[in-house]
Amino acid sequence: MAALAAAIFRRRGVSLVTGVAAAFHPGFVFLCTDIQSEPLFLVFLLWAGWCLLMAADRPSSNLAILAGVALALAALTRPSALVLAPLLLAPLADRRHPRRVRLHVSASALLGFVGALAPWTLRNALAYHELVPVNDAGGSAFYQGNSDWMVRFYDLKTQEEYRRWSTEMFADLEKKTREIESAAPGSPTAKSRFFVREAIAERRADPGSWRKLLLHKTWDWLRPYPNPLFWPRWIVWGTGIFYTALTLLAIVGLARPVRRGVRGFAIGYWILTMAAHVAIIVVWRYRIPYWDPVLLLYAALAVT
Repeated sequence: MAALAAAIFRRRGVSLVTGVAAAFHPGFVFLCTDIQSEPLFLVFLLWAGWCLLMAADRPSSNLAILAGVALALAALTRPSALVLAPLLLAPLADRRHPRRVRLHVSASALLGFVGALAPWTLRNALAYHELVPVNDAGGSAFYQGNSDWMVRFYDLKTQEEYRRWSTEMFADLEKKTREIESAAPGSPTAKSRFFVREAIAERRADPGSWRKLLLHKTWDWLRPYPNPLFWPRWIVWGTGIFYTALTLLAIVGLARPVRRGVRGFAIGYWILTMAAHVAIIVVWRYRIPYWDPVLLLYAALAVT
């Protein structure tokens, strides 16, 4: 984070504040208290961002390749990062360099991404005779985030209702998974397509609910506090106050006329990552590695 701040803002003070803030950031500390993929994913994501920025600034095809490799490793850690692949073309918008140079840097970044992801995708093709870039979890996640179960989730009022809903939902998901795996053994894409079709069929049966569901999921992603259904009130309030202050500071930092191209990239990155999760599944914890680094960077700029 400190290195990324130095590359973006080129100010030692901002870099130091960013590094210290990231070291003690409650969201990052929380992610590291459990065995989850987010801490490793965050390392690869920040590495990709730093390499891509430096590749555009110098320019450097080697750093661009490393940016693509890092993003591929992030996608292999959390497949949702696949939606970030188009951002590797961001150097094309950098008018400081000739068009030929910009094309070379962007192509190098894509080459690194495809080259690092290809061995795993090829392994899946040889094992299943299907195109599976990373894994088959996309359909299941889409079902969890768009099925009637998620519609019911937003009607829950108490922790007891949540526990009962969670038990029943995962039991139903496991039952459906066994059924499709028995019907189409060894076919990840059949499993994924099955869950996508199920979710779409359920939403078509109740057309008015899809818009309402997407609004609920959007607020779920944007709200500055975790879900009160399974967090104590003091954590909900404390987290809400902290993230509200952090977001306001980030907005102040974004308003400063520093590296406008990077600012536009950051805003586009926010929109893309939110849209991808709202379309599939929203878990508040997932937002931390995607959004918090940018919030911290621009909040540090605002206070220095």
